[in-house]
Amino acid sequence: MPTVTRRHTATAIVGGIPIGSAHPIVVQSMTNTDTADAAGTALQAADLARAGSRLVRVTVNNDDAAQAVPEIASRLADMGVSVPLIGDFHYNGHLLLTKYPAAAKTLAKYRINPGNVGGKRRDENFRTIVRIALDNDKPVRIGVNWGSLDQDLLGDMNFLGSITAGTWRERYADRVADPFGQKNRQRRGAGDDSL
Repeated sequence: MPTVTRRHTATAIVGGIPIGSAHPIVVQSMTNTDTADAAGTALQAADLARAGSRLVRVTVNNDDAAQAVPEIASRLADMGVSVPLIGDFHYNGHLLLTKYPAAAKTLAKYRINPGNVGGKRRDENFRTIVRIALDNDKPVRIGVNWGSLDQDLLGDMNFLGSITAGTWRERYADRVADPFGQKNRQRRGAGDDSL
């Protein structure tokens, strides 16, 4: 049987549970309820925890869902279930975390994908999420999957993947000399000069 060697990583503490490094692997599950249904979501989260899930992720996609997060946590506590809740945000997380500070405080971790933090204002939106996480001492899972890649990055990856090795140095030099990508946008046929 082959030996599996784990890569050394940093440790993140999520609701009191250490994740990463040499700590045991933990199961995270996600509810499939409408998070605005606090009673139904709490029951499903409790079932998941009792089945062995150490972390439970819930979608926080609108005002009703964000408002329900503290009630979900309260219902879990009333059932005697202690499981960290992870907030899964797409596009409007910066708005919901700002508008509903009780949800921001209740969640044990925020989960975002760089391609899903808000289009042209993504850097500002991303900074807002990180600021709120820092203010609440919460970790942020920043990751990507194919469906949530930033479209500008994806375009650059497709562009860079289509060039030959012989032109790589020239194109790389262009990116360093032109960090905002004007030449790249022109090559791809995009005439927009905005950042």
